[in-house]
Amino acid sequence: MANDPLNLDEAGEWAGLWWLPDDFDEQVPGVLRYDSEGGLSLSLIGAFEDRITSNPAPGVTDYHEGTRTWDVIHGAAEQREITLIGCVPKGGKRTLFARVKSPDKQTVAAMTAIIGAHVSGEEDAAFSAAEVSVEDLGLWASSSVFRGFLGAPDGKIDGTGSISVEPVETQSVVVDETEFRLEHRHTLPFFDQRKGGTVGRMRDAAFVRAVPAAPFSVSEARATASLVQDLIALATHRAAGVIWLRLQVAGTESARPNGRPAPRQHADVLYSPAALGKHDAKAVDPNRVFFTCASLPFDEVVPRWCEAHGRLKAATNMILGLRYAPASFVENNLLTAVGAAEALHRGLRIDEKPFPKAEFKEMRNAMLAQVPEEHRDRFRGAIRNDPTLRDRLHALAARPDQEAIALIMPDVGHWARRTTRARNDLAHEGSTPNHSFEELIAIVRVTTAVVILNVLHELGLSAERQREIVQEHPQLRVTSRTAGEWLTAPESDV
Repeated sequence: MANDPLNLDEAGEWAGLWWLPDDFDEQVPGVLRYDSEGGLSLSLIGAFEDRITSNPAPGVTDYHEGTRTWDVIHGAAEQREITLIGCVPKGGKRTLFARVKSPDKQTVAAMTAIIGAHVSGEEDAAFSAAEVSVEDLGLWASSSVFRGFLGAPDGKIDGTGSISVEPVETQSVVVDETEFRLEHRHTLPFFDQRKGGTVGRMRDAAFVRAVPAAPFSVSEARATASLVQDLIALATHRAAGVIWLRLQVAGTESARPNGRPAPRQHADVLYSPAALGKHDAKAVDPNRVFFTCASLPFDEVVPRWCEAHGRLKAATNMILGLRYAPASFVENNLLTAVGAAEALHRGLRIDEKPFPKAEFKEMRNAMLAQVPEEHRDRFRGAIRNDPTLRDRLHALAARPDQEAIALIMPDVGHWARRTTRARNDLAHEGSTPNHSFEELIAIVRVTTAVVILNVLHELGLSAERQREIVQEHPQLRVTSRTAGEWLTAPESDV
């Protein structure tokens, strides 16, 4: 449809006029092109001045090394305002002293394009709402406008049936003066006549609409898209790409003469998110989803996620990084998984000091008294009253449902010891000679699972659902089997 949002995985082209915000009269014709692999490229017939110059004296111009960049370029193309942000010249051709005068050519790369509005920069608070679509959001929403019926009198399908549309009630919740709404957009029935038959089509798409109390910028809109993207990635245990991001331009709400509201002015954002969504790719297998709005309602999970996403951002970023861009070497994944566990433990604010504060101070002073004065500062920094990595791992394993933890690994103590040894060997010695490749893989998988179960527990996922995930999710079942093979203490250690 003509008013559909622009999918980030589809190419587009806009031919029009372009200018710098402080020089509207100097307009240059050109074509903006976008595709998911090459990004945004503006091909100009003409050029903006990209040389760095100075005027040390009247009538004297010095040209310096380097190239000028532009924070913003404005354009008008295909009956829409366009703003390009983060613009860098990538090449061009200037004609000097040519026999035949012809226009210069210039190519400009941009980081972000706003198709439908002119703004002064990525921090310009010019928008009143943001809508974002993410892969598998419809599955996570656990709702649809479609209803299906098959005729089966006496238990036998008789060939009759129907597909109907019933509007879905919008779910909403307010978090820190921002309203988050789970909405659906669907098309009308369409019959595609083919030579070999007829196909009837309708499309239903779920998306999240965020409406802050005050206007916001495109950078804040990208942060909102990332918030939703990371929630769906956690819920589906896979990289969830952004499909589209659309903004509502502030101040464009109006009414027609008949009193009915006029269409809102929208602007589509083209950029490179952490993962790019494929709008027509097949949805993830429902058995691989940790939770949906059926098991953790929208109005409950969104406030908890908004709070946890900020407080546990370092840990969730590292774990989601293993989903978005897993490293090719197990050592990288080991450091990431264990680092996520440490960051999570700190973010949960559950630290317990090994010694009472007064007692520790007394012991430290006694030890420092035995150290030569020139070395005391170094020793003072090394003596800390903090839990060890092993302590942190034990504390994390104690938080989620204990039956779920028992299903993941047979021996928490052995996992904590071997994980600590592997991390310390790698960090301090540069290798892990005491661990086999298979054991390191098991450590990464189990540590990742423990972090995920902790985050799910923090979001309020029930103990029953935690057990179901461990028992039914294919990857966690493999994790449990691997832990049984490689993270069980030998009988001599028991």
